[in-house]
Amino acid sequence: MNRRYSSVLTSVTAIAAVTLTIGAAAAAEKKYDPGASDTEIKIGQTVPHSGPGSLYGVLGRVGEAYFQMLNEKGGINGRKVTFLTLDDSYSAPKAVEATRRLVEQEEVLALYGSLGTAPQTAVHKYLNSKKVPQLLLNTGASKWNDPKHFKWTMAGLPLYPTEARILAKHVVAVKPDAKIAILYQNDDFGRDFLGPFKKVLEEAGGKAKVIAEASYDLTEPTIDSQIINLSKSGADVFFNITTGKATSQSIRKIAELGWKPLHLLSAGSTGRSILNAAGLDNAKGIVAIRYSKEVGVPRFEKDPEVQAFEAFRAKYLPNVDKDNTIAYAGYGQAVTMAEILRRCGDNLTRENVLKQASNLKGFHSPYFLDGITYSYTPDDYTPMKTLYIATFNGSDWDISDKPVTE
Repeated sequence: MNRRYSSVLTSVTAIAAVTLTIGAAAAAEKKYDPGASDTEIKIGQTVPHSGPGSLYGVLGRVGEAYFQMLNEKGGINGRKVTFLTLDDSYSAPKAVEATRRLVEQEEVLALYGSLGTAPQTAVHKYLNSKKVPQLLLNTGASKWNDPKHFKWTMAGLPLYPTEARILAKHVVAVKPDAKIAILYQNDDFGRDFLGPFKKVLEEAGGKAKVIAEASYDLTEPTIDSQIINLSKSGADVFFNITTGKATSQSIRKIAELGWKPLHLLSAGSTGRSILNAAGLDNAKGIVAIRYSKEVGVPRFEKDPEVQAFEAFRAKYLPNVDKDNTIAYAGYGQAVTMAEILRRCGDNLTRENVLKQASNLKGFHSPYFLDGITYSYTPDDYTPMKTLYIATFNGSDWDISDKPVTE
């Protein structure tokens, strides 16, 4: 063998060896758990597609459409997304059944956007024992912020204590000598607001005081008697920690009584259907937390993120109403989940999905008002710490110029 041929052969062998090494390294960098492969990422959720909470089923339909759109554009990092949204009818037993199916039969990589405190509490320990990410939950219960004991679970809405602290700071700022009456739902939801609200008042020096409290159970047909008693307390601030029909009833009753307190409401109870049932004129002046944009209202019709959603809705979900803000919320969460998966690259393990989700601080969902981003860190799963104060003007919300941080 002549020297020139030997030299060429050596070079070719060396190049081949390097190529094999690079190929092996690239292959080694790809890491998969159940639900992920070179070609697919499988994720899931449970929401009420049927039953009394079925209006929230649109969250799942939006997710299906959004990932269909992404798949048509090549998927995420070259992988197509299979998204499974199962019906739990807002029932804890059905949520357990559907979640087990997603984990044990469908073998999803992660779950995101599932709805409701009670249904998600029913699968909380199970998903953590299986080390399956339970992300962007559509509930703001404080229990979801426990990375030390339940690191696989993260809320997607403002936590109720965050709302309570910001509302309390607002009261101290605008009525430092406030006399406060509180009506609260007699469960974990009510207590999640009540304790943090009172603590801020105490830390502020105690000049603003709670002088009257009443509670109600969800089974009670009316809360009129509680409102009547609270109105007689002399309170000039009313913190209304209610949901659904109790919120509508309380707003209506306050107007009937001619009581004119500074009226505080939680963000989850400011839905248009609740205010319509109460009477929009009766709701005028209510103060609440806002963190998201709305669709189908003049204020945001030229917003680029709202316009992007409208173009998506018109093409993929023409049967969904233009003013369906629940659908827009689902779009925002789907965009966020796609971002988490995108950041995972080729390391599609459940541990890495959780890592990317818990380092999402600074990411802005298209559903959020300008100036609001996720605040997650590995040690603190509070979804957002900066929110806006808003006042209802009888037809729309007047949002404060600057956001407030708890």
